[in-house]
This record gives sequence, structure tokens and C-alpha cells, in this order.
Amino acid sequence: MDLKEEAILGDSAASHWYYRAKSAAMLRMLGSAPIGDILDVGAGSGFFSRVLLDRTSATGATCVDPNYAREHAEIHNTKPIRFAFRVNRFPGDLVLMMDVLEHVPDDTALLAEYAACVSPRTRFLITVPALQWMWSGHDVFLEHYRRYTLRQVDRLIARVGLKPLASSYYYGFTLPIAAAARIPGRIASGGRVVAASGMKRHSPLVNGALAALCAAELPLLGHNKLAGLSVFALAEKP
Repeated sequence: MDLKEEAILGDSAASHWYYRAKSAAMLRMLGSAPIGDILDVGAGSGFFSRVLLDRTSATGATCVDPNYAREHAEIHNTKPIRFAFRVNRFPGDLVLMMDVLEHVPDDTALLAEYAACVSPRTRFLITVPALQWMWSGHDVFLEHYRRYTLRQVDRLIARVGLKPLASSYYYGFTLPIAAAARIPGRIASGGRVVAASGMKRHSPLVNGALAALCAAELPLLGHNKLAGLSVFALAEKP
């Protein structure tokens, strides 16, 4: 989770519809294959590693983020979780890149760097914000460089030599709601986009309704090739 979003949501992040849905989609995309050690790139608070440590066979996690105040280690659910500025080699079997690639000028170089530091058969779970026409002040606030199409993510994965396993749009059911909230204001301002977070705490009714929409869409994960707010992709190092 981005540290800026953690500052907004605080301890309500786990119940927020967006992160509940993303956690469920992550678990569904990974399936039942056993997980050992996790490398969580651009991990921020380590939210998604903690979900996997709680709900899967994962034995530990290393969270990497250059923005940490210091390197340190914790125990989460009896399992070790380490926070580091960077790693040069990782012997585990799962790399998480949850909304990371859009934060760097050269996404190919970043993905290639981590593909080179892991062993064959290591899986990569990648998520990125989707559809450049959905660009908004939230992207500017989070310091994004771009949003992606499904095809662009598939090409990026192939470009660094990873084997694609599955890819899909997600948050398709909430896309019309987000578009209705973002596009009219952008038109009214003549295309000018001002940095402003779109992440907020909702009433229980709104939060529950959005969570229900995402839960209804979850069975389509892996099949939605049309549109959504995010792209999910699973790949493997040959």
C-alpha cells in the first residue's frame, strides 16, 4: 500500500472496499499453489504481504521500498517480515509488484532488475492502474508516470523475458462510477488536472455497496479483457 494512502485511511485500510477487493483478487489470481518467501517490491506498509502471511502458506516476506525511514524487521502472525531499501538477490518464489511500475520513469528496467535477481520458476504478480483516459488528480497526487492497457502490460512482461500466465482488467464494474466522477470535472477545467487524492473513507453503506460490486466481478478475473480501473497480471521466470 502506498504510504500516502495509508496516511489517509489509517487503520481502516483493511475494511476499505478498494483494498478488500484488491486483496481478494490477489488471492484468486495466485490460486492454490504454495507460497514460501515473498518479495514485495515498492511495498509501502507491506499491506499485501501481511494479507498473504495471514491467509496462505507463505513463510515470510521481504518488503522493499526506498522511502522507508530505516531498515528493520518485525514478526507478523508468527512469521518474519523484513523492511529493506533494496535487495540484490532473492531466493523465494513470489514477487509482488502491486501498483509499483507506474511510479518509475523506466518500468522495463525496474521489472528486468527484479527478474534478474530471482530464480527460475519464481512467479510475479503485477498490478497497475489502467487506461490513460482515466488519468486524474489522484495519479498526480501519487506521482504516477502513466496508466496502462492490458496489451501494454503483456508486452512489458514479454519484453523482460518473463512467461505470461494470466492477465485481466479488474474493477470493471466500478469503472463507470469512477469515470462519472473524474471526466466531467476534467472537461470543465479544460483538461487541467490538479493533484488531489481520490482515496477517502466512505460511509458503511457506500463502502459495502462498492465492495459488493467488486465481489460480484471477482469470478470474471482472468477473463475481463475489455476494461477496468486496474490491470492484474501473473507471470513466471522461465
